[in-house]
Amino acid sequence: MDQFDVKLLQAIQSDGRLSNFELADIVGLSASQCSRRRAALEDTGAIASYHAHLDREALGLGIVVFVQVTLATHSPDNSRRFLKLIESLEEVQEAYALTGEADYLVKATITDLKALSRLLNEVFLPHDSVAHVRSSIVLDRLKQTSQLPLGHLIPAETRTAEGSRSRRKGSSQRSRRSS
Repeated sequence: MDQFDVKLLQAIQSDGRLSNFELADIVGLSASQCSRRRAALEDTGAIASYHAHLDREALGLGIVVFVQVTLATHSPDNSRRFLKLIESLEEVQEAYALTGEADYLVKATITDLKALSRLLNEVFLPHDSVAHVRSSIVLDRLKQTSQLPLGHLIPAETRTAEGSRSRRKGSSQRSRRSS
């Protein structure tokens, strides 16, 4: 993977609908080269899929909640039962197996507090794999991104050279403004 691939990935992360002509302007290659590179990145799995980002509030989903789940017993069968439960719930967007006090952290998006009560009291708590749940309602989102950090893919000497150019450009613009 070279700097052109990284630029292509960064551009696609920001807007997955970019045409190869638009990518060519951003990346600095021809549209046909961008098309080949995009196809190669798709083939390797670096580009896994393309998605539309929906606005949850515009769709009536006013609450985001994180639920910490502790299993009743720690066994492969119990973990599979819990996984099956999680996969069946459309409200659940993300779920992570954890180290520490809780066994899982589940992110769910729901319409209102009544839906939260139903999810906790009628779905999670009665499930035979679950011993304990603790929920936290999101009051305010400070940052949300689905973009992955890609700086580590750029060779260090390229990052250093680009950083030097940016610093020189910034200092020359400041000098002109101050005169």
